[in-house]
Formats: sequence, C-alpha cells, structure tokens
Amino acid sequence: MTLLQPRHRSALIFIACLAVFTVAVTIAAHFGLVSTSFVKTLGKTLCLCLAALAMDLIWGYAGILSLGHMAFFALGGYMIGMWLMYARTEEIVVTSLSNGGLPATAEEISQGIATQIFGVVGASDLPAIWAFAHSLPAQLALVVLVPGLLALVFGWLAFRSRVTGVYLSILTQAMTLALALYLFQNDSGLRGNNGLSGLQNLPGVTAGQDAVSLWFFWASAAALAVAYLGLHAIVSGKFGSVIRAIRDDEARVRFLGYSVEGYKLFVFTLTAVICALAGALYYPQAGIINPAELAPIASIYLAVWVAIGGRGRLYGAVIGAALVSLLSSWFTGGRAPSVNLGFYTIDWVDWWLVLLGLAFVCVTLFAPKGIGGLFDRFAGTHPPDRKGAPLGPDQGALMEREGQE
Repeated sequence: MTLLQPRHRSALIFIACLAVFTVAVTIAAHFGLVSTSFVKTLGKTLCLCLAALAMDLIWGYAGILSLGHMAFFALGGYMIGMWLMYARTEEIVVTSLSNGGLPATAEEISQGIATQIFGVVGASDLPAIWAFAHSLPAQLALVVLVPGLLALVFGWLAFRSRVTGVYLSILTQAMTLALALYLFQNDSGLRGNNGLSGLQNLPGVTAGQDAVSLWFFWASAAALAVAYLGLHAIVSGKFGSVIRAIRDDEARVRFLGYSVEGYKLFVFTLTAVICALAGALYYPQAGIINPAELAPIASIYLAVWVAIGGRGRLYGAVIGAALVSLLSSWFTGGRAPSVNLGFYTIDWVDWWLVLLGLAFVCVTLFAPKGIGGLFDRFAGTHPPDRKGAPLGPDQGALMEREGQE
C-alpha cells in the first residue's frame, strides 16, 4: 500500500492528527496542565476508539451488526487482569512472609496468593483457569487466543447455518448475556461480582501513576495508529471490496464463487481479537473489571458510537467513539452544570442516556452518514449524481458508488 496515493489521504491525515494529539497531551501532562486522571480518561478513550474501529469493520463494511463485541473487549481485560492481580498479590505475599524470619516455601507463597485473591468469595485455592496467571507471555497469548477461539467457534456455527440480519444480532447478544451471567457466579474462577481489582498497580514498577498513565496513553495511541493503518489497508484493497459486496448483495457474491462464510468468519474473528487487545489496554487504566462490563448494553453503546460517527468510515468510528465517550465522562462525572428551569432542575447525570438516545435517533433520521458524512461533504467525496441512471449493465448492478475515504 502506497500511502501517498490520494485514496490513502484520510489515513495520513488521521495518523498526523493522532501524533499531534499524543505529543500535545504528553507536553501538557509534563507541565502539569492536565491531571493524571484526565490522561487516564484520554487513554481509555483511545482504547474505546480501537474497539469502535473493529465494530465499524464488521458492521459498517461487512454489514454484520454484532451486539456482543464488548464481551471480547472484557475478556481481553480479564486475561491481562489475571496476571496483573496475581503478580501484584505475589509481591505483597512474599514481602509479608519474609518478615517472619524464615524464607517462605513455594507452596506457602502459592497458598497465600490464593487466599488473598479468592478469600473474598470464600475460597482458598487457585482455580484451574489461573494455571498460567504467573506468566505474562502466557496471559498475553490468552488475550488473543481466548476471545479469538470463542469468536471462531461462535462465528463458524452461526455463519455455516447462514444466520443473518437481526437473528445474528440476537444471537450475539444472547452469547454476551450468557457469558456475563456465568461470570457473575462466584465459582466461575474470576471472583464473581467482585471482579478483578487493583489492575492499575503494575508489578515491579516503582514509578508513580502519573508516569504509568502516560505509558498506557502512548501504548493506546500506538495501538490505535497500527490498527487504523491495518484496517485501512484491508478496506482499501480487494478484500474490502468483497466484504462490502457481501454487505450489499450476499447472494450475488456467493453466486460469483466467493466463500461468503469464510470472509464473514475472518472478519468476525479479527474484530474480536482487536476488541480484546483494546480491552487489555483499557482495564489496567480503569483499575478494575467485573462482569457488569460484559452487559449487552455496552455492545449496544458501541454500535451507537459507530452510527453517530458514521459507519463505513474508519475515521467516523473513531470520531463517534471519542466524542460520545468524552461527553459521557463529562455529563456523568458531575462536571456538567445542572440547568434550573424553575419548576424542574435538569441533572445531566440522570438525563445523559436520554440525550444519547435522542442523538442516535436524530442521526438515524436526519444524518444517516453520521459525523463522517460532514467530512465527506467538506472533502468533496460524495457519490456521483447519476440522475437515476444505473451504473451497471442491468438493474441488479451496483447503483451507487461509495465515496472514497
């Protein structure tokens, strides 16, 4: 892919804007112009933008409305959270046992770790799923493997049965709900409703949270940049043309000899892995993860962000996720001033979801291309005015070209 080509202009502009933003936040943080908590908020926002990119690929380009991708996001957080909690607890237990005068045995350390982590749910043994929690490379591999295998199996079963449309959306939502209900149980091996906490404390790192927050901010920005370039390369090539064709006319693509199910399965699995990586970066910045993060409503929010930003446009997904996420933090964090109408006081903490719902309805009715459509208008990339004439050899041909990114 030659980035200097005109059709790759949006990718260059995006990377340049992200680089400027990253440098600006770093300088502001160095001089104390922004707080550590706000740097963490920005880092988490970049992770949500990464998840929105994945959602845009599967929904905006492939036409598969998945309402379960935030489950993969949370699973990625759980996988890295297991190592963070285990390693940090190990440091505490070893320090505590060393004060006894005699060196602690491996069995004593292991038992102490298990008691510290699972005492809150009335258990004193490490579940089998924590077998690799002591190994960072193993848990990093599981960040990819666990969500990836779940998506691969689920997608294979769904696509081979040719489940499409709203039925597939319901299935993905049911998968998310079932997984969340399972993790709420104390015997799930992941501390039930208590979840995993203290994830912001990196084992073996003596630097303060101000430095750690910047590290994760840089990592989140780098991951977003790499993912954007990779997905842009995918949607700009033949693969992107095929998945858009599947979105527009699946039967015709199958008739032409393409493996529709194979393309769908690849996109579903790839986007699940991207969401998992985003979650693995997000939750160490959030500091805690629990089964509520897998609630189906979270995946619905993800779809809303992409719709508001403009699906079928990678930069639209990023804009929508960043805008809604930051506005949500402002409104629900109590920073938005209440509005006194005399007879009633509008408290934005209570009214934020209503405002978000109205924004989604308005975008759907009056601006179906989302915020990204405004950028298309300014850039002059819009479908040609064919004045009702078909662009193909027959009435079944493609009737409207998509504007280039």
